[in-house]
Amino acid sequence: MTAATERHDGDMLGALSNEMVALYKFQLGRGPTKSSTSWAGDDALIVTLEDSLTPAEHRLVELGEHARLRDARTFSQYAAVPEFVEIVERVTGRRVRAFVSGIDTRADVCSEVFYFEPNGS
Repeated sequence: MTAATERHDGDMLGALSNEMVALYKFQLGRGPTKSSTSWAGDDALIVTLEDSLTPAEHRLVELGEHARLRDARTFSQYAAVPEFVEIVERVTGRRVRAFVSGIDTRADVCSEVFYFEPNGS
């Protein structure tokens, strides 16, 4: 990888992190306070977002309603698949073939994983 490619990837990965935070804020009413995006091989990206739970979701955690919270959050994440995919395809210039969303409600860590069509396809 050349220095120019590394700079482009760094800029691109930062832009993706920022846009994911904005999308969370739009979808949930508050954005995560920490985010990072990194490549997982040539054809996958992982976006990690932390501290994204809303006050109501924190209350569910206090009540021990982790399964209910995971179900609700997963439902809302998958309802926004077109928005997630649009951002990633626009910023990377690559076609997303699969999207996987997850949350650890105890640690307040979310992951958004994007799998791309192989380069050149």
